[in-house]
Amino acid sequence: MSPTRLSHIRSKTALLVITATAVALTAACGGTGSGGSDGQTVTVYSADGLDAWYRTHFEKFRSETGIAVNVVAAGSGEVVNRLDKEQSNPQADVVVTLPPFIQKADAAGLLQPLGVDTSAYPATEKDPNGRFVSLAGNYLDFIANHSVDTSKLTWDDLLKPEYQSKLQYSTPGQAGDGTAVLILLQQLRGKDGALEYLKRLQVNNVGPSASTGKLQPKVDKGELLIANGDIQMNMESITSKGSKFGIFFPASADGAKHTVALPYFMGLAKGAPHAEAAKKLMDYLLSKEVQRTLGPDAFAVSARTDLADAAATGPGPSPAALLQGVQIVHPDWTKVLTDLNDDVAAYVKAIGD
Repeated sequence: MSPTRLSHIRSKTALLVITATAVALTAACGGTGSGGSDGQTVTVYSADGLDAWYRTHFEKFRSETGIAVNVVAAGSGEVVNRLDKEQSNPQADVVVTLPPFIQKADAAGLLQPLGVDTSAYPATEKDPNGRFVSLAGNYLDFIANHSVDTSKLTWDDLLKPEYQSKLQYSTPGQAGDGTAVLILLQQLRGKDGALEYLKRLQVNNVGPSASTGKLQPKVDKGELLIANGDIQMNMESITSKGSKFGIFFPASADGAKHTVALPYFMGLAKGAPHAEAAKKLMDYLLSKEVQRTLGPDAFAVSARTDLADAAATGPGPSPAALLQGVQIVHPDWTKVLTDLNDDVAAYVKAIGD
């Protein structure tokens, strides 16, 4: 497939997915475009996964301030693509997406300084120029249908014929979690080794997916046996939707398990139509009171230094428990972004798409 054709298909897919999701989540979060007592509505473009946490706190925010919130949720790359297309007529106020897409948005001039207090957040969890900050800590994982024994599942096991047309991972370059799969394999096998592995895995891969969240119900129903995901999104689905899939981390040949840190980063969109209201929302979401709820309510981790010892609580295992014995990789996202176009092009060529 030619790069031009591939780009066209991705653009159409991104627009369709975002439009459909926007309708669903706008209704769920109570935003109608005229909901605030002062007529203000903040629009949030967000990578999917924080939906339930958003509903709770956006309703509380509306009750406290009179400012309504609309959410448009999609894959991490799609969120930034839409921002880019709307530069001449900005629609979004707040942007929440995974790395390296928040860095991509910043490099493209799609963000402006936050204008809120981030002093409780360490330098490693925010942009040195003040354009984005960690909203919720998260990590790459994989999920499996309840019929699969994941206790000793390795990367090489995923290549077995039994998973043909029963395995899918979200597309690198479009979805943050999918990009993380490529990055993690690069860390474990080198760039050439990662491409060779993904070329072999393509025999089992169902096909491209711009949104990781859409893979969850397929695994739960048994349409897929294996898919990628992230801890926050998957644990939320298990708890709130009763999903039965298991969470696991494929092991390397030596038995070691690894993951990639994938925080939800939050930024203020350049040309935000309701910038001051957006800053109030960001202040609210970054506050100690709200960040404290990330563990029990969103299965995520706060980066606030004054909550560093706060463990996730509530029903089911915590993110900390799942990560026990798993080595966490913290990529240089600036380097990742610099190489991303070439890496994605090499990936597309390798899998023969």
